[in-house]
Amino acid sequence: MRAKGLARAAVAALLCIAPRAQAATFDPGLIDAARKEGTVVWYSGLVVNQLLRPMTEAFEARFPGMKLQYARASNTDTTVKLINEARARRMQADVVDVASGNVALMDAGILAPYRPRAAEHYPAELKDKNGRWTASNLYFMTVAYNTNAVKPDEIPKTFADLLAPRWKGHMAWTSELSAQAAPGFIFNVVSVMGEEKGLAWLRQFAAQEPVSIAASPRAVLDQVIAGEHQIGLMMYNHNVAISRKDGAPIEAARIEPLVALFNIIGLVANGPHPNAGKLLLEFILSDEGQAVMARQDYLPADPTVPAAIPALKPDAGHFAVTILSPEAARAGLARWIAIYHEVFR
Repeated sequence: MRAKGLARAAVAALLCIAPRAQAATFDPGLIDAARKEGTVVWYSGLVVNQLLRPMTEAFEARFPGMKLQYARASNTDTTVKLINEARARRMQADVVDVASGNVALMDAGILAPYRPRAAEHYPAELKDKNGRWTASNLYFMTVAYNTNAVKPDEIPKTFADLLAPRWKGHMAWTSELSAQAAPGFIFNVVSVMGEEKGLAWLRQFAAQEPVSIAASPRAVLDQVIAGEHQIGLMMYNHNVAISRKDGAPIEAARIEPLVALFNIIGLVANGPHPNAGKLLLEFILSDEGQAVMARQDYLPADPTVPAAIPALKPDAGHFAVTILSPEAARAGLARWIAIYHEVFR
């Protein structure tokens, strides 16, 4: 199966750990130009208390005199807001990150070409060939189950196990039609099983009546933890680990391969503070910024910066993934959504 082969081949480059000689440095000229602008505005889908505030504190401490302002919203809201600003020719943001919506942002010309020096050593799979985005952190989507509701001998280990009558009506996922939801799940199944067998399996799985919830994957996970559902599909593996660490009755079933996604970050075209935007990108993608990601339980994109829980990344966790890149999403998302509407509705 060609799609599967390509995805697996890319994993070696994606996860290669290459030691670096020294910590990243920042261009003094860029720092001076950014300080003249004084402020940088970041539109983000990352969690405020978990990441945005700590990253802001680290950035402002690293570059005294700079002020970082952030606005947190869903990927959809951020994308719509930026497109509307572009139409009105009144851009407010300098930097944006999204886990979905990148196709719309690229098509609308929102992302300006810029190749951060801090990411020169990142694998090619984590950077746009035209310089419009770089991965800021990684996501791996897993199956999770409530340990109070699922017995050890019932834990699903394969896609076939999800077809057991036991799970009918007891599985849930977000209703978002994005790469980290049902469309990404469909992509993975078809990539692994092939077109004909994958579609046949999806029709069987649809008969299991997975519950679609109008909420984020994190909120779906919370419902699984609360016992409202027994299994969550397409759950962020780092969220499962964080909740388990806090004592929640949740565990990853880790049916392989997991879907590997990127949160991308880029420079906003015609932003009000272009040099400050470049400096923020350099910082977030440097080993200093990536270390903040790791401390806050995100999975760093920088292959030289380990995760706080190393086993959450494939190299240390010894699990297979299917990479769903922004380019793959651009090429296939509309089709996967069409399959979802045909098979599941």
